[in-house]
Amino acid sequence: MRYNKKIIIATGGTGGHVFPAYSLAQHFKKKDYDINIVTDNRGYKILKNYKNIKINIINSKTLNNKNLLNALISIFQIFIAIIFSLILLIKVRPRLIFGMGGYSSFPICVAAKIFKIPFIVYENNLHIGKANKYLLPWAKKMFVSHKELEGVNEKYNSKIVEIGNIVRDEILQYKPQAKNKNQDLLNIIVIGGSQAAKIFAEVLPGIFQKCKKENIKVKVYQQCLASQREKLQEDYHNLNIECEIFNFNINLLNYFDKIDLAITRSGSSMLAELLNCCVPFISVPFVFSADNHQLKNAKFYKKKGYGFLIKENEINEKLFPLIKSIHRDRNLLNLIKQKQKTHTDKFVFKKIDNEIKEFFYE
Repeated sequence: MRYNKKIIIATGGTGGHVFPAYSLAQHFKKKDYDINIVTDNRGYKILKNYKNIKINIINSKTLNNKNLLNALISIFQIFIAIIFSLILLIKVRPRLIFGMGGYSSFPICVAAKIFKIPFIVYENNLHIGKANKYLLPWAKKMFVSHKELEGVNEKYNSKIVEIGNIVRDEILQYKPQAKNKNQDLLNIIVIGGSQAAKIFAEVLPGIFQKCKKENIKVKVYQQCLASQREKLQEDYHNLNIECEIFNFNINLLNYFDKIDLAITRSGSSMLAELLNCCVPFISVPFVFSADNHQLKNAKFYKKKGYGFLIKENEINEKLFPLIKSIHRDRNLLNLIKQKQKTHTDKFVFKKIDNEIKEFFYE
């Protein structure tokens, strides 16, 4: 007997949560599932560019324990979000719910528990996020990108299913175009994630100025905050460094055939996209990421040989010497590409389909 094919995908508002959620939604739509995505205002700003999905906004709040008043306000906002989630579940009546991480995914999953609707959580970092940690005891399963995940109580190990990274189908199908690149020119893309990286616009022009003084010719494609764009363009113009400056860009595939190297934050989604597209990268973890998960991501990828790692407080000391070494010996990038080619997430959606069959058929 087949049940309804309605699925709700609840996601936090940063790109690291939203992009896997959108990728999952697109896959399920191809399978004729009826999909609703639930996110907050931040996530909506990203997803509104897509016209083919149903989006519901339920704003929540992370639990603030700094003082009693803030804690009470947070609890009240979470409670209101759960009420709105219950109303949405009554309206949609989904068969299954996916929690993709982030505090905005928490209320829907709690509401699912109240209504006894099965839900699955997804964790793509190397350390379990707070929302998923709280939800795991109630979840039917937890899909993970890597079996090396930290922070999970051993009694829940039976719920863990390693599926790989959930990335867009365009990423999985991407094939680098062979081009005769100028070996004297190093094409570098700088990516700061959906929230951008303010520090990259502040310090990297100085690093690339050192490159110019050492006759290392670079072309820079750089993401920045909208408020930084004009000054950043002026900085590179004054340094006579060829550049293309952009704000948040949903589809970085347009750049991947043009570049030799990426300098990026260490969010799991971005690293997964670069990995699957065989783009060598230097990852610079965000120092205030929850549970320092970006550093753990970066260390894991470095250990695998998929990229380089430089901590934020080491940029001025270590980034230029690394770029200089890469310019001198392009084989450093080729070795990373060869390691990256040993990894693929092409079977991630097939694994998901197999794991959710039990919720739709009896």
